[in-house]
Amino acid sequence: MDSRSDVLIVGGGPVGAALAGLLADSGLSVVLLEARSVDATDPRSIALSYGSALLLQRIGAWEDALRDTPIESVHVSQHGGWGRALIRARDQGVPALGYVCAYGAVHAALAQRVRDAGGTVALRTGARALGISAHPDHVEVQTEAGTQRTADAARLVVLADGGQVSAGLVDHRDHDYGQCAVVADIGCEPANQGRAFERFCPPGPVALLPAPGGYALVWTVPSRQAAALAGLPEQAFLAELQEVFGERAGRFAHCGPRSVFPLRLRVARAPRAGRVLLLGNAAQTLHPVAGQGLNLGLRDADALAALIRAQPGALDDPSLARRFHAARRADRLGTVAITDSLVRLFSNDLVPLRTLRGYGLTLLDVLPPAKHAFAQRMMFGG
Repeated sequence: MDSRSDVLIVGGGPVGAALAGLLADSGLSVVLLEARSVDATDPRSIALSYGSALLLQRIGAWEDALRDTPIESVHVSQHGGWGRALIRARDQGVPALGYVCAYGAVHAALAQRVRDAGGTVALRTGARALGISAHPDHVEVQTEAGTQRTADAARLVVLADGGQVSAGLVDHRDHDYGQCAVVADIGCEPANQGRAFERFCPPGPVALLPAPGGYALVWTVPSRQAAALAGLPEQAFLAELQEVFGERAGRFAHCGPRSVFPLRLRVARAPRAGRVLLLGNAAQTLHPVAGQGLNLGLRDADALAALIRAQPGALDDPSLARRFHAARRADRLGTVAITDSLVRLFSNDLVPLRTLRGYGLTLLDVLPPAKHAFAQRMMFGG
């Protein structure tokens, strides 16, 4: 073996880095492998729930710059139908329902927390995991960094990204939504007032997240239409968006480069190898509706760190995986069910469902206990 550790985390994105940060002062030796370098300039927008913001604060990675764009309210509506709901942070007794942050800024803050920890925590960037083999008392991970290959052993291996390294160890349940997300930054007049919008349209949901000078757009469309929509001239693209959204968010003035991402549901079953656990995208890849994927992964990391810190000797206990999955089952299954149901129930133009959706949105808006329960679910999970 080239190295041995207590916990080896494959995938140094926000979820893997959060787990490393949560274990930084546990006394365990932790290695975090990330195939790419940490790019603090990555501008992709991500929505952190208020619960996730509290977690980053606890880790010591909640920097002032991450607070710049709070989500103070969320407006939910449907295109071509009645009913709407408005959820406000002040009604929930919190300063914000969440925050819209640049992926690079969050990743860099967490990676810096890992570096600052030093001691028994090590971040290795440019290291790609090639394969995993399980043994009775350890797991071996073959890695490649440039032209150098190494074999790392650990008492516990945590897969925190959706790479191919888990092939042969994990079975998945997959569903292709036949949709793609068209993502872009949108300039708006007047500027947003801290309000996010989720508008359900027959082809798929359209989300606007508050961002400096406008919004971060996530526009779900059928896969066959995505490339043509993303390739429209700027003004034609904005006109299409304005027709879908109306004037509720203001007038769309300009848009940045557009990217297209296919959407699917992918849920992993328990690994066949002992001493291997799954978090984040390695455990579940969700539709972006309601912005729950990353936040669910961060809650996974928090729960696993709590189990390990409560009993470090449990790394050698075969029941650790069972206890972790039991602890996370309700939140994982509930979040998957909510996001999947929202897509299936709202991505159509059936008149009976349109009417039921209108009643549902109206009831959510006028019944404070229902609105509070839904907001708590989105902020803190199940």
